[in-house]
Amino acid sequence: MKSFSSEIEINHLVEVNWADRWQVYQRLKELDIPCSCAANQQLKVEIENPTAGVQLWSVIRRFAASRQDQIWTLERCWHTR
Repeated sequence: MKSFSSEIEINHLVEVNWADRWQVYQRLKELDIPCSCAANQQLKVEIENPTAGVQLWSVIRRFAASRQDQIWTLERCWHTR
């Protein structure tokens, strides 16, 4: 019987703005998320578990969301505590 984590090991091609791609790649490396980024190619990310998926979502959102959306999210988090 396969473990849950081995069933979700999947490589994903992630479309990231070319200007932000290197920063996203570097942050994913800091988080120990396996990824690769060749010149003029999409970012390739290996999602090994649900935590890595949430971390990928968070990193992408940091670069994709507008400043106002990020402020709104932060304020909402403060109010829910």
